[in-house]
Order: sequence, then structure tokens, then C-alpha cells
Amino acid sequence: MKKWFFLFVLLMLLAHEVYQLKSEGDYEIIDVNQMQWAPEESQVLEIARDQVYQGNLLLVNKDYPVHQEGVKSDVVNLIQHKELVEGYGLLDDRIRLSQGVAQKFLQMVQAAEKDNVRHFLITSGYRDKEEQSQLYQDKGADFALPAGHSEHNLGLALDIGSTLSGMNQAPEGKWLQKNAWKYGFVLRFPKDNKDITGIEYEPWHFRYVGLPHSKIMQKKNFTLEEYLSYIKEKKNIGETIAGMEYEVSYYSVSSKKTVNVQANRYEISGDNMGGVIVTALSAENARIGQDKMKKKMEM
Repeated sequence: MKKWFFLFVLLMLLAHEVYQLKSEGDYEIIDVNQMQWAPEESQVLEIARDQVYQGNLLLVNKDYPVHQEGVKSDVVNLIQHKELVEGYGLLDDRIRLSQGVAQKFLQMVQAAEKDNVRHFLITSGYRDKEEQSQLYQDKGADFALPAGHSEHNLGLALDIGSTLSGMNQAPEGKWLQKNAWKYGFVLRFPKDNKDITGIEYEPWHFRYVGLPHSKIMQKKNFTLEEYLSYIKEKKNIGETIAGMEYEVSYYSVSSKKTVNVQANRYEISGDNMGGVIVTALSAENARIGQDKMKKKMEM
């Protein structure tokens, strides 16, 4: 009994330790609250087919539609959550977004404020299929995607504006292109990448993918399409943030798959194309973290 109690306390302290780590600015390395605990160093996970259609790394475009499982369950009307709307404006009072993504956006806006960049505006967030269908009818295929084929149908994407000028010129746009990755966001449709994304340059459209993925995409100048192809080809890649090593692994899922996760924390996302990506703290970091916690408890 004492052994299990000690393990429980150790895991809780380790979670706190990882949560507190910061790097290259005032931002979280990864949202540990969204990651799951592996009760032991190595755990076999059983991944069901529907996991392919859930998570922060889903590819959504004209070829890969949104599945209902992929729509974020925490979508809220932002105007009804005043604590989420501080330091930036809303184009209108109907704008909705994943609450978790809104919290990350707020954290990003607060960091920009420290750099005297403070004129942010959310012009669009989550759209249901009816809203997307109407937009498609109004704008046409050159400026909108059909219902169910837009990232806005997920709750993970938002259009960000500035009250000063267009985002390709505004300080807010320039700041985001340099810093958004630190908070898990990426510019989804960069300049000169229409042949890859199918969409013209949109300096206002940002997508939440989470860390460490946003850092890798920024470093390698990848679109989401390129990043997912890269993971699929490599199968395993790593990234280090604040001395903590993350392992990103790709698995093809036909009907049901079991995978071995050697980590104390992990996160799973589908790619919407038949595979899943497991993001985990490396086993070595898990051991180092546990050793640190043991020493603290012995003091």
C-alpha cells in the first residue's frame, strides 16, 4: 500500500515539475493536462479506428473532410466567457472557438502585450456546417471550402486580424509569424504554398496543432501537409524543448492497433488519413524526472 501511495505522490510531483518548465520565452512546453499518464514506464496502448479522426493534427481540406469525432467538444461562445476575452477584440458576439484553444490564444496575446503588440482581433472561429455552407455559397470556391471541408469546422482554427491594418503589414501579423509556434499555433496557409495546401496565402488564418509540432513545423518551414508526410515517412522523430526530449511516432491504423509507449506522458492524435501520431516525453526524460522527484522527497 505504501509503495502505491509513494508512486502516486511521485507522479503528481513529476506532473507539476514538467508543467513548470519554460523555454525561449514565457510559454508552456506542452499542455500536460491534455496528455495522459502511462502508469508504468512502458505501456501497451490499443488504438481504435475512430482515433484516426480525432486530435489536434487532423488534416482537413477538399480531400479529407471533418468527421464528427474530430469536432472539439469544448466549443464555446467567447462573448459569454469574459475571462477568455482580455486584451483583444471580437468582430462580433457570435464568434465561437474551442475553449482550450481560446486559452492558448489568450496566453499568446498576453505575451505579445509584453512586446507592445496589442491590437489583436478575432474575426472568425468555429463554424458549423450550415454557416460554412452559407459562406461557400456567398464567396464561391475561390474563397471558401464546402461545408465539412474547412478547418473552421473543427474548432481548432481562427482568423486573426489587427485593428491597425491588414495582417500582412500589421505588427500583430509580423509578431505572430515569428512567435505563434511557441504557443502551439501555425500559419496554416503560408505564402507561395498553394500547390501544397490548395489555398492562397492567408496571413490571418492560424491553426492550433500544439507543441512540439508547431516548433518542428516552424524550424523546417513545413505546412501541415508536409509535416504529416514527414512523420509518416520517418516513423519516429524527436524534438527538444527546455532540455526535455519529445518523441513523435507515426502508426498506421487499419482496424485496431496496439503500440508500445515508453513514456510517462503521452498524447494521441489522428491525421484524418489512416494514421495516428503519438507524442510522448522520452523514457529517458521520464527517468530523469522521477530521479529528481525522489531526491526532493528525500530532502
